[in-house]
Amino acid sequence: MATFTFELVAPERVLFSGSVDAVVLPASEGDMTVLAGHAPTMTTLKTGFLVITSNPGNGRRVLVRGGFADINQNGLTVLAERALPEEELTQEVLDKEILQAEMIWDSTAEPAAKHAAESTIAQLREAKAALNY
Repeated sequence: MATFTFELVAPERVLFSGSVDAVVLPASEGDMTVLAGHAPTMTTLKTGFLVITSNPGNGRRVLVRGGFADINQNGLTVLAERALPEEELTQEVLDKEILQAEMIWDSTAEPAAKHAAESTIAQLREAKAALNY
């Protein structure tokens, strides 16, 4: 399988940089799989798991909360607002993330912001369920 260059960058660190076979993105319009030779695209990301596959049958999951993905002829770059590798996720970490989203929901009266917070809360609860916490 052909590979391409992928970088995952969060505000506090670079979480991944290297060649990969595929990356599944939690794009705001629906999950999308990026393979070598993908058409140039830019998309926003919602809260969900990004899956990095560098060996067939072996994916590494990272929980991202918002951000952007830029697919171009050089590869894929993801600039995440927040990113946590699966191995760093615990029930306490996810509960804290959910609490922060609930506080945002409580603190706003703007319908668009409330809707975004509701979506984030639901997606974080789905992530928690996916990890069996």
